[in-house]
Amino acid sequence: MMNPTTGPAAEKGSVMTHANLDAIKYINDELGGAGGYAIEVLSLDSNYDAAKAVTIVKRFMDEGCLLFTTASSKEMSAAMTSANTAGFPGISCFNAPSLYRPPQHIYGQTPDYGDDALAFANFYMKNIWKGTGKPKFALHLLNNTTGYGARDAFKAKADELGIEIVSTDEHAATTTSEIESLTRIKGKNPDVLYISSTPAPTAVIIKNAKDLGMYPGITIGCCHAGLTKALIDLAGADVVEGVYGAFPTVLWGEDVPGMAKMAEYCQKLHPNDYGNGDYITSWAQSLIVAKILELAVKNAGYDALAKGDVSAWQAVETKGIQKLKNYDVGGLHGPVSYTVGDNRLDKSNRIYKIVGGKIAEPSAWVEAPMVKYEEYDWFGK
Repeated sequence: MMNPTTGPAAEKGSVMTHANLDAIKYINDELGGAGGYAIEVLSLDSNYDAAKAVTIVKRFMDEGCLLFTTASSKEMSAAMTSANTAGFPGISCFNAPSLYRPPQHIYGQTPDYGDDALAFANFYMKNIWKGTGKPKFALHLLNNTTGYGARDAFKAKADELGIEIVSTDEHAATTTSEIESLTRIKGKNPDVLYISSTPAPTAVIIKNAKDLGMYPGITIGCCHAGLTKALIDLAGADVVEGVYGAFPTVLWGEDVPGMAKMAEYCQKLHPNDYGNGDYITSWAQSLIVAKILELAVKNAGYDALAKGDVSAWQAVETKGIQKLKNYDVGGLHGPVSYTVGDNRLDKSNRIYKIVGGKIAEPSAWVEAPMVKYEEYDWFGK
């Protein structure tokens, strides 16, 4: 399992590492492992660095791991070339269309950043926009797959949605000021500022937008990488009040079957993570990994998997991942299924709003339709 435990996305990666390992401990200690076998985890820190991600995936393969996970689309974007070439299956918690369009050996745990963008835009058009003509959207995008997933979605579907993209700007994960870009964006008089990024840069952008008098006054929407408790902590609750965003899980404390056990482990082992949605996604990721291994043991046999080679990877993918059908992660997010031609395993999203310093007001679940990005001649260029 690969997470950015240190570096510019550590505010997410450290929480996600805790959740991955806490869930595996629960699976091994209380559920008897996967298919009757304890799961052994090799957990490594990518530092949110592409070169390290490439090195790590090679080590996973060399050490006979059966599959691998990443927290972020950036890590997987760097790792996937080696993995696809070798037929080594991987699952990214947070995703971009470029990871699996067209589908190969990489799978997305949750809806991707393109799905987020389209879900928010649809919600805005149905529930917020009261004007005439086309609302003006300004995009502020992290300069990697986290941002580019949203860019591609708007590029493909803006006309169909009935919105106008008036500006597209990029920022780095280490940005400390976006006053210059936001001053330019303010001149475009947007109705919406959509940010597809991680919490720290999202906090910078929203604070700067408030300093410039842009917000409140426009609607701000975020992708699920940015809409976490860390955003509220970093920006300040008063700054982000009223901000919308997509997120693919339930809220902490919701009445779903898997909540109590997850909360018990979080409060016992990593109490500072309690209330952070990133913990939920990665806890669910480990549950999915265990289910895949259970299916692979059942359908291919332990001895086939124990080889830890290309044939074992193929067995995990075809007898495990591709046999997932409506697997329920305790209601923590949508059902997990493999569909031929669509490597997104969970396709359900919600729109939330920050109210009173908390992420609240969940919308109904929205199932993200598949977009065949590879059919657009600009995709991937």
